[in-house]
Amino acid sequence: MSGHSKWATTKHKKAALDAKRGKLFAKLIKNIEVAARTGGGDPDGNPTLYDAIQKARKNSVPLDNIERARKRGAGEEAGGADWQNITYEGYAPGGVAVLIECLTDNRNRAASEVRTAMTRNGGNMADPGSVSYLFNRKGVVIVPKDGASEDDVMLAVLDAGAEEVNDLGESFEVICEAGDMVAVRSALQEADIDYESADANWLPSVTVPLDEDNAKKVFRLIEALEDSDDVQDVFANFDVDDEVLAKLG
Repeated sequence: MSGHSKWATTKHKKAALDAKRGKLFAKLIKNIEVAARTGGGDPDGNPTLYDAIQKARKNSVPLDNIERARKRGAGEEAGGADWQNITYEGYAPGGVAVLIECLTDNRNRAASEVRTAMTRNGGNMADPGSVSYLFNRKGVVIVPKDGASEDDVMLAVLDAGAEEVNDLGESFEVICEAGDMVAVRSALQEADIDYESADANWLPSVTVPLDEDNAKKVFRLIEALEDSDDVQDVFANFDVDDEVLAKLG
């Protein structure tokens, strides 16, 4: 899992800096709107909304945009779209299983864009259920190493339901059951340890090792999928060792 986790972390860091910043902002804003609509507009009483707002703030989304999205979702302001969650399944080059989570107001457009990205980049769509069994829904909390040691993080989250703490180089990754994520996040806050993000992700139970050639193809496919405005997240069960990651830059 280390190669997969480090790649995911690096990807998100780059996303905040590159030319797709506006696209990233739009996805974070959508998350806020949907979280407010689903669980209410009060972040203190809606952990999903709280985390969505925190993630947007960490990625420098303007506060006005965040507040307007919260109000639209909560019905305090007109203009919210009818967002629908859709998950597509497929295979990437090298036999890698892929889960694609979409948040869209147009199912036909989302399906078309996902299918096009897959077929143009060596992937294949799969039937519902044929890939998802290879993944487990887990809470993933990323903690920057700003003065906090692995022992500090472990002690803070152990009794809150954390299953493991992984060293990703510049940050720690805390894994827990999705239902324990709020408790883990709260435990870090109580220990005065800042966290970068808290998300419910699909983590693979089995991984497929990739060489440099297949890693390039898989990364290209994932980037093509993420270029779609309708795609919120892409999860895949590949593992790339540090040596191959270094070659790919």
